[in-house]
Amino acid sequence: MSSTTLPSAAHAIAETRAWVDRAVIGLNLCPFAKAVQVKGQVRYVVCTNSEPEVLLSMLIDELHALAHCEPSETDTTLLIHPAALIDFLDFNDFLGVVDDALDELGYSGTLQVASFHPQFQFADTAANDLSNATNRSPYPTLHILREASIDRAVAAFPEPEAIFEANIQTLEDLGADGWAALQAQCRKDAQTS
Repeated sequence: MSSTTLPSAAHAIAETRAWVDRAVIGLNLCPFAKAVQVKGQVRYVVCTNSEPEVLLSMLIDELHALAHCEPSETDTTLLIHPAALIDFLDFNDFLGVVDDALDELGYSGTLQVASFHPQFQFADTAANDLSNATNRSPYPTLHILREASIDRAVAAFPEPEAIFEANIQTLEDLGADGWAALQAQCRKDAQTS
């Protein structure tokens, strides 16, 4: 798929699901992800609009929806937005708007939003640093999580602070070529689903 062609919503979901299965779960980047994925408790939603205001409106709708449904039905939501905030710096700036929305809606302490982006870059890292791949998704994505679910998962995991360091080691062991091959496989999976 060329960078100028927007994927269909179905394709964006399929590729994101493949990334969750192959990278997030397959590489064990998040040891808490497998259970909710297997139980079908991950909601995948796509914003096809390029306007940040429309994305914010969808985010607010998804925050309300997650806050008012049972965790057994939907424990977490991935809001994928392939047309909006494709520049990482714009995306990163938008995260302040996300935090403000959580506060204004009264969801701080109940819900949180994690960020994933194809060009994700941690502060003080080079753009090609493999550590950035821990937060690199096929498309810009806002991951809405329940604080209670995070607390339960962390309580059940010995030394949760070691996860990030283990992820860095996993990605360094995989190497740039391995990461590129994994991304290519996710794209292939999406085309055949």
